[in-house]
Amino acid sequence: MAKPRSPKSSKFPAASPKGGKVAKPPAGLPDRETLLAFLRDAGESGKADIARHFGLKGADRRALREMLRALEADGSLGKRGRRGFAEAGSLPPVGVVDVVERDADGDLYVRLTKGGEDLPQVRLAPGKGEAAGGAPGLGDRLLVRFEQLESGETEARLIKRLGQSAHKLLGVIRKHRRETRVEPVDRKSKESLLIDNQAAEGLKEGDLVLAQVSGAGARYGPKFGKILEVLGSEDDPRAASLIAIHSHGIPTGFSEEAEAEASAAQPPTLEGRDDLRDLPFVTIDPVDARDHDDAVYAHPDPDAGNAGGWVVWVAIADVAAYVRPGSALDRDAREKGNSVYFPDRVEPMLPETLSNGLCSLREGENRATLAVRMVFDATGRKKSHKFVRGLMRSAAKLSYEQAQAAIDGVAPPDGQDADKAGPLLDPILKPLWTAFRLMGKGREARSPLAIESDERRIVIREGEIQSITRRASLEAHKLIEEMMIQANVSAAETLEAKRLPLIYRVHDTPSQEKVMSLVEFLQTLEVKWSKGEAPTTARFNKLLDDTRESPHAAIINEVVLRTQMQAHYSSDNLGHFGLNLARYAHFTSPIRRYADLIVHRALIRALNLGTDGLTDQDISQIKDTAEVITHAERRAMAAERDATDRYIAAFLADRVGATFTGRITGVTRFGLFVKLDETGADGLVPVSTLGEEYFVHDDRMHALVGERTGKRFPLGLAVEVKLREATPVTGGLLFEMLTDALPVDPKAPRPRLGVRARAPVKPRGGLPKGVRRGKRK
Repeated sequence: MAKPRSPKSSKFPAASPKGGKVAKPPAGLPDRETLLAFLRDAGESGKADIARHFGLKGADRRALREMLRALEADGSLGKRGRRGFAEAGSLPPVGVVDVVERDADGDLYVRLTKGGEDLPQVRLAPGKGEAAGGAPGLGDRLLVRFEQLESGETEARLIKRLGQSAHKLLGVIRKHRRETRVEPVDRKSKESLLIDNQAAEGLKEGDLVLAQVSGAGARYGPKFGKILEVLGSEDDPRAASLIAIHSHGIPTGFSEEAEAEASAAQPPTLEGRDDLRDLPFVTIDPVDARDHDDAVYAHPDPDAGNAGGWVVWVAIADVAAYVRPGSALDRDAREKGNSVYFPDRVEPMLPETLSNGLCSLREGENRATLAVRMVFDATGRKKSHKFVRGLMRSAAKLSYEQAQAAIDGVAPPDGQDADKAGPLLDPILKPLWTAFRLMGKGREARSPLAIESDERRIVIREGEIQSITRRASLEAHKLIEEMMIQANVSAAETLEAKRLPLIYRVHDTPSQEKVMSLVEFLQTLEVKWSKGEAPTTARFNKLLDDTRESPHAAIINEVVLRTQMQAHYSSDNLGHFGLNLARYAHFTSPIRRYADLIVHRALIRALNLGTDGLTDQDISQIKDTAEVITHAERRAMAAERDATDRYIAAFLADRVGATFTGRITGVTRFGLFVKLDETGADGLVPVSTLGEEYFVHDDRMHALVGERTGKRFPLGLAVEVKLREATPVTGGLLFEMLTDALPVDPKAPRPRLGVRARAPVKPRGGLPKGVRRGKRK
């Protein structure tokens, strides 16, 4: 067994074997017990988070790395994921697990999916299965909370089932030489199932099916399976979204009870509401939007004490009036977490009777609303706000393009009513834009992260993909975004002032590891970023502004985006780094996000706006709810992304052999990921196709580098590729590189000539272990 490595820093002596004493390090660097106590409380943590907690810098950070290595070597620490650490044998507060065993009494036991190989199995507490989506079984993947019992044992409490069982397979029927197989639609999966001839009689080539492992096949061949359900055909234009829904376990439809509750809903009245119907609110949404969560209106502040100030109204659909706590509608909405949007369909969080009907702020119809009136001074700073539960009537439904065209004095795109926005220009649109530009002063002072997004719009008509285009970024988009942000901030501020629990939308500061990786990449482009600089939104924006006209602008924007942490929901306030806000909550989209509905209920309770506010039950499970809807959001994002990949692959399938321009957006040891300029499609150039030279992955330079010549394919390089393969059922694209590698970087280390290093290979066979070969005479 290898001995623990001694730290290189003289500030920290080597950790002694487990149970021995360790000399207390100097101030700043924690001693062994302090560090273990911190990890015990945190559950798990990365090096950067530990260093930040103890305020370590410079040499102390290096000493911490050595300390962690030593504690890991002596068995006191264990790895959790790729970069996290935890006390050996400990479990995180919340984790993703697999159900791995059922004992003689029927109890289920789970194990952490990642990093749980050396940890004991934990019993799954019974009793919450039905409420969380059905009783789990062997092979299921779950989100659980680990709790310690009075007996000292640890128990796993179910929060959420995560998709389908591991032993189920979504695939396509393939028939060949009297053999029928189910080939997986997941490009990461290599396993197929063999279907016996009798069960395969009714199946057709290309059928999309859900299958289950039913038994082992030959020793090295595929397993046998049985068909659970025929879902459709791979040739169906809607197959891409159907595959995404089933493969990611997106809940579909609604219970009969929920549908009945939605059908029984009645139009709103003025009872218990302020009459806001004289205010000319307008909705501004995508041209194909069917549900309208929000409407806006602005006018100059009549208060003489706020000269040059403006009042901005944001009216939001009062979903809480229809979806009551504990109802079937509420249970279904919490299970779904959010609506999921595909190019050809929507899987809504609420039944259509509500989402497109009574809750949607339709033009010219009375609608229940929870509105916020915000007052801004002449500098764009929000002075005050007030929430009102009222009855409103939208004056007009506009698309972003119609509103923008009216402001610009041009015609909207073809197919959109050119006369709709004209009469609204002076009384409604110009005041909105004036207020927005005033709010822009406050936004500029706040300096939120200014990363440019590259969203694509897939247009499908009559089952055929007509086009894939880049979504235009209009000032109208920014107007609605800024007004929604300010409304969300107002909600968070009000609930904090009333000391009522809420679900925050949080976005943490980038980790030290991610920032260091960014700095190393920028050095390869000769772009300056001092290693000691703290990551702030203003610093990121300066980097983006300084390089916006350079040939590296697109890739720097991409790398800055990847440096950011992923936003999520939490019952604890961590702030929102990207928006540079101390407190932030989602309030403006309750038709499509459950988080917003919880915030609405909290406001109703806090401000005494009705009897349908947040309940004690809601409050008791608010932490669970934050975890459930965060998972639902990640699940929806993955499903939407997969469906888009499949639609793009179908769109390009008849262009195999064509050449495209693009840019290298990912560098791995197995190849290069290239994003096409035309469609935004991502595909792989396998490293094995790059030529006769062997290319190795240089993670510091973010490049594949030729071992002999030093020629390289770096991240961000503009390239030309040929499409070799497009597989719609998996969404996979394979490219052939047509652009030559860049010459050797004169500042890079000189490449080592000769064959690549190989691990020594022991000869097979030989004498049995323990038998020595004698000397020859």
